[in-house]
Amino acid sequence: MAIRQNYTPSVQELRALVWCGDLGSVSRAADALNLTQSAVSRSIRSLEEKLGVRLFHRVRKRLSLSDAGRAMVHESRDILGRLDRSATMVMAFGGGGDVLRLAVLPTFATTWLIPKLPEFLTSHPDISLDLASALHPVDFEGSPFDAAVQRAVMAKKDTDVVRLLDETLMIVAAPGLVAPGQALGAEDLAQYPLIQLATRPELWNDWFSQAGIARIDRLQGPRFQHFDMVISAAQAGMGLALLPDIFAQPAIAAGALHRVHALTLQGPTPYALIRPKSREKSKAMDAFAVWLQRAAGQEWGRGPA
Repeated sequence: MAIRQNYTPSVQELRALVWCGDLGSVSRAADALNLTQSAVSRSIRSLEEKLGVRLFHRVRKRLSLSDAGRAMVHESRDILGRLDRSATMVMAFGGGGDVLRLAVLPTFATTWLIPKLPEFLTSHPDISLDLASALHPVDFEGSPFDAAVQRAVMAKKDTDVVRLLDETLMIVAAPGLVAPGQALGAEDLAQYPLIQLATRPELWNDWFSQAGIARIDRLQGPRFQHFDMVISAAQAGMGLALLPDIFAQPAIAAGALHRVHALTLQGPTPYALIRPKSREKSKAMDAFAVWLQRAAGQEWGRGPA
């Protein structure tokens, strides 16, 4: 039996497949794609012939997807979506300015970085920013990112790491859970639900150890994936939260949270700007690095809220 050669469908063939699958009609798909019916029919016929599989069942003038067709439509929709997003991203370069693509810890971005970015963009109007959340170490060889703003421990080899901010964690609560001005002793904390961060489950016991209290093997309280979820849960009164001071400050300033114990916990690693050594020098990236370090430097003298 002859082995069928691999075949990579064209974008037009994939679009014809998806639209015919969605609309169940060559004529309706042709109208949606602004093509002739014969062009759409040729694309479907070419796909089936070259792939060697029936993608549609034809009943009168109605098309219904076969099992193979349903599987391919699912994959094709994802491929076309990624192509569209890639094209949109590349079009951002058409303005003639520089585009910086940054991978950022999500809560650091929403609570600290993004509120400060208008200052940078005002002073550098020719630079555009493209931010994406990243909870794991960035592989710069396999990604388009120019840099990452993450905890320094997440840096991989062949990167330059610039310390930005140390991590100081404090215990906070909503006024409805613990009255403002009410002082809690370290032993009192375990009587409340303790909101936990799933990616760093050791934080509470690190704090208890520093306070001279025995480890609690079964912490009572909800668990969340990101610090921003922990912040929202604390504001909702779901328990006490152990938060980096830079993340807690906006909620404290708004009166949504307040400190309930004076003891703080130092995180094991600072937040940092991580840049790949392999990338060519970029004036835009250098300008952002200088601004970011200056913004972080302004934070150092403030101390915990």
